Amino acid sequence: MRAISKALQVSRPGLVKKKRQRSKSYKKNDQELVDKIKTILSDRPTYGYRRVTAMINHSLKSKGDPLVNHKRIYRVMKQNKLLLKKPKIKEKRAHTGKVATITSNIRWCSDSFSVGCLNGERVHIAFSIDACDREVLRYVASTIGIDGEAIRDLMLESVEHRTGKNRLTTPIQWLSDNGSCYTAKETVRFGRDLGLEICTTPAYSPESNGISEAFVKTFKRDYVWPNDISNANARKTRRMV
Repeated sequence: MRAISKALQVSRPGLVKKKRQRSKSYKKNDQELVDKIKTILSDRPTYGYRRVTAMINHSLKSKGDPLVNHKRIYRVMKQNKLLLKKPKIKEKRAHTGKVATITSNIRWCSDSFSVGCLNGERVHIAFSIDACDREVLRYVASTIGIDGEAIRDLMLESVEHRTGKNRLTTPIQWLSDNGSCYTAKETVRFGRDLGLEICTTPAYSPESNGISEAFVKTFKRDYVWPNDISNANARKTRRMV
């Protein structure tokens, strides 16, 4: 503070006084932010400070009010213990490759997962996602499981969705794990007939299909657990992706 006041050639006590006044003004307005943040988190308890900032700024922008910096939202949420807990990071082997691509329709990733319901039922889901724009191309859902036929339907629907045709003119990589529904001979042959280049990840290496794994985690965290999971019908009545 002394160096700043000397460089600006102003009184140091005056700068200190202005700083304290500004701090009191921020703290006074912080309570309004806390109320808005708690309202958002009551509906989306898994949202972090950046998503909360985006939602608050969207509301402020519609009213023509000044936007809020994400650093201020972080400070307010930290002071009120509203931040998400940081996950524990375990030491893993290095993954130097990149799953993401710089343009669309170069690599499509696919994975399957299941959602357990409170009554014991399970909803099984498989999806395809572009490794560049992260658009979920298509998905299939079932209460009895995902087999090769379901994956073949997913492949065809994905190709038709992006190209409007039932066959690719330029090969696109289809990246998945080594599940039997993906590695079945009929599925591999069908994918190649569509123009897909079938690729599988190394065993016990979920990071090699990181885009799909990240989507599954986000989907479960933000759209499954906060909503009704009483039974399979309740899950299927909501749009899955």
